[in-house]
Amino acid sequence: MLRIAFIVALGGFLMGFDASVISGVLGPVGSRFGLTEFELGWLVACLALTSSFAMLGAGVFSDAFGRRRTLQIAAALYLLSAVASALAPSYSALVLARMLGGLGVGAALIVAPLYIAELAPAKDRGRLVSINQLNIVVGISAAFFSNFVLAQLLADAPEDVGIPPWRWMLGVEALPALAYLLGLGAVPESPRWLKLRGEGDKAFAILSATAGEAEARAALEQISPAEPQPGALRVMLRRLVDPALRPVLFVALGVAVLQQITGINAVFFYAPMIFEKAGAGVDSALLQAVLIGLVNLLFTLVALRTIDRLGRRPLLLLGLGGITLAMALLSFAFNQADYGLSAVALATLEDPSLERALAGLGQQRFSDEAAFRGALAAVLSPEALAQNEKTLMGLAIQIDAVTVLAAIMLFVASFALSLGPVMWVLFSELFPLPVRALAAATAGLVNSLVSFLVQLLFPWALAALGPAQTFGLFGTFALLGLLWVGRAVPETRGRPLEAMEGTLFRSP
Repeated sequence: MLRIAFIVALGGFLMGFDASVISGVLGPVGSRFGLTEFELGWLVACLALTSSFAMLGAGVFSDAFGRRRTLQIAAALYLLSAVASALAPSYSALVLARMLGGLGVGAALIVAPLYIAELAPAKDRGRLVSINQLNIVVGISAAFFSNFVLAQLLADAPEDVGIPPWRWMLGVEALPALAYLLGLGAVPESPRWLKLRGEGDKAFAILSATAGEAEARAALEQISPAEPQPGALRVMLRRLVDPALRPVLFVALGVAVLQQITGINAVFFYAPMIFEKAGAGVDSALLQAVLIGLVNLLFTLVALRTIDRLGRRPLLLLGLGGITLAMALLSFAFNQADYGLSAVALATLEDPSLERALAGLGQQRFSDEAAFRGALAAVLSPEALAQNEKTLMGLAIQIDAVTVLAAIMLFVASFALSLGPVMWVLFSELFPLPVRALAAATAGLVNSLVSFLVQLLFPWALAALGPAQTFGLFGTFALLGLLWVGRAVPETRGRPLEAMEGTLFRSP
């Protein structure tokens, strides 16, 4: 079962890699195509937009044609997206290639944990489903590390000769995508899906091999085969909004929103940008992003070992408390920062005319980023400001960089221990089998749409509100989420899927 779970969860690895690899190419791609802040946000967020709708479609498709076939299509989409991204001749082509990958992301994110939950023994279900989140984390770390290594190896490659580093960064994903496509040929279909299709003997053979004959017999006896009927989707939708399901649907949607509105994908996908805003150079920012990926991996492993011991709810409460504290520290650090160009900083500028234009600012300090940007706009042309703003911000900021790094590490560790793995486990456990895929897809759709908005608006928020206010807002959402989880989220640890259907979902 462990081997099957790791193969199926390779979709999570590709999701993490595909989503995070873009963080290392924003600078060169922005320069290559002359992108605005909104265009950069759209390049990052477009993947989440298409994955949102793929989630909903994947749930219905997997109910009709099977979990494994849906995952094979997702693997093929990952492969095509990686190749198309690496070869993209324009910004529009790159966006379309990433949107293609988003279709694979949406399908794999929903179907992989469902598949594992439907095959796993009840006592190990949380741990095995969490392997999908572990692989997402490994994919994120691999993307950060791959970006850093390729940036070092190809640092001197000119844009107009050979293949620039950013194309290699985007194209290397084709290798694990191909491995995923081949590996899926060696896994069986979901036994619970087979039983719904009337293939009880085959379902029993598969489930008894992973969960034991007694658990397989008990689980499959409670599942009635269902023949596809006209209007079946309408029937599932009606059941999904049935009053008996509303409480758990509300819980699933609340956790889906909470996972993204606390800012995780803003941190992961814009990590180098955040560290550059804290004064780190490009190479240092990429290296710190690698460190964040390792912290994420370490605490996901901790969650993997504890989720079936401590339970889902305690991990959520612990993690949200850490996220609240981390965002408060991050907001405080940026709030205490000030900006100014010293003579030493001005001397590092390669353009003498730029140094002369900024000489009048040499003795001034500014209490926030907006005031400093306004001072720059007063002495530089719009073109010069756009070309040099990131460099000047990095030279000017005086901030407690250790606190920034520690706060982000605390944030990532807290997320990896809680909202990261627990959300997908809850999605696979809360809903009864006839509507499980559609319900999980609906919650996943909401999760992905919120992720899309956060990714799209984060560069704008940094510029318009400033880092202190932006991270403070994320912290406020985490605090409200902590209070809500304490009141609303049930514990599902160790309970057979069918047994929960008989208690949580009993109609009045």
